[in-house]
Amino acid sequence: MKTLNRIIVITATYLLPAVAGAQPVMETGNGKMPDEWIDQDTHHKVIKLTRTEGANGSFYFHNNPFVDNRMVYYNTQRGQGRQLYTVDLKTLKTQQITQQPMGMNGEILAPKGKNIYYQIKDSVFVTNIDSRKTRLVFVFPVDFRAGITTVNADETLLAGAWSSDAEKEIFKNNPSKSEYFNKIYEAKLPRTLFTINVKTGELNKLFTDSAWLNHVQFSPKDPALLMFCHEGPWHKVDRIWTIDVKTKKVQLMHKRTVDMEIAGHEWFSPDGKQIWFDLQQPRSVTFFVAGVDVKTLAEKKYTLTRDEWSIHFNISADQKLFCGDGGDPGQVAKAKDGMWIYLFTPNGDHFVSEKLVSMKHHNYKLEPNVHFSPDGKWVIFRANFEGESNVYAVEVKKS
Repeated sequence: MKTLNRIIVITATYLLPAVAGAQPVMETGNGKMPDEWIDQDTHHKVIKLTRTEGANGSFYFHNNPFVDNRMVYYNTQRGQGRQLYTVDLKTLKTQQITQQPMGMNGEILAPKGKNIYYQIKDSVFVTNIDSRKTRLVFVFPVDFRAGITTVNADETLLAGAWSSDAEKEIFKNNPSKSEYFNKIYEAKLPRTLFTINVKTGELNKLFTDSAWLNHVQFSPKDPALLMFCHEGPWHKVDRIWTIDVKTKKVQLMHKRTVDMEIAGHEWFSPDGKQIWFDLQQPRSVTFFVAGVDVKTLAEKKYTLTRDEWSIHFNISADQKLFCGDGGDPGQVAKAKDGMWIYLFTPNGDHFVSEKLVSMKHHNYKLEPNVHFSPDGKWVIFRANFEGESNVYAVEVKKS
């Protein structure tokens, strides 16, 4: 009997290191999570990318956060304001990039120059990610206070949209989206698209319309092609437009064809040849991810189910896969089981979906804003299922 007990103890001792090195299989977000785990519902590996103290946030879905093998992200610590950091996607080593006395807005990365542009109040700055040297680029004049949102492919121009004082007053008096969204649209106040020359600081007022111009994005390949939208209730607007900043030619990219049709949350393909968007014909009934050729205006679309609809979609660098961040029952799709990070594979005229991470413990007031990693092996998203916002990556390949 003593010999048997000794054998059992020795065997258990040799097993412990193997067990300790394995990722636990867990329900995602059901309490404090380890740095790595396997989602028990999907069997995909999840890693916490941001381990900096405080709240950590990723970029908006159509803003590129990657330079080399690093991802830029925001960190907010008590009393310090929002600052920019990088995390190495292989080693998970982090580095603080900015040390500004006040927090900033704008998440505009120029990967070729390894520069990050951002705004503090009326001033635009640029910081080099490697050297961390910072310079002042531009200060908005008192009569033209606006915000930058994008940089062009050759890093010569920044762009954004100016709004009137009357519009700013509507936002101030109606802070929630449910209050201001229709009011801004119905007011038909002027907005102006503008560019700023990065080297000279020259401000160019590009285009003005009595519409809510928003979602301003430069093409990732064509330095002269700028996309913008007519914001407002999507079923009331032909939303997606482009303008050539040299010729000032304006082009509608998708015209609604059925009653209550909506199209939006548009983004450029990595090669700049297409604009992809969420398409519903009609709203909350039939769901697609659609793409329009920026030159020919030819369209193609992939169907997906109500539960597979996502607040935002994105595409991999090789353009073979899509991903989505799902949505809760209160979103436009009214999905009963839509709280997932999704992987989509095009197959003919539809998507074949795979669930990557359960988001049932995530509060969708914080939109996950999915991105593919540069190598296409991970889908990166933000979540608050541990209480505070962090950025995570889920492996596309099942563990």
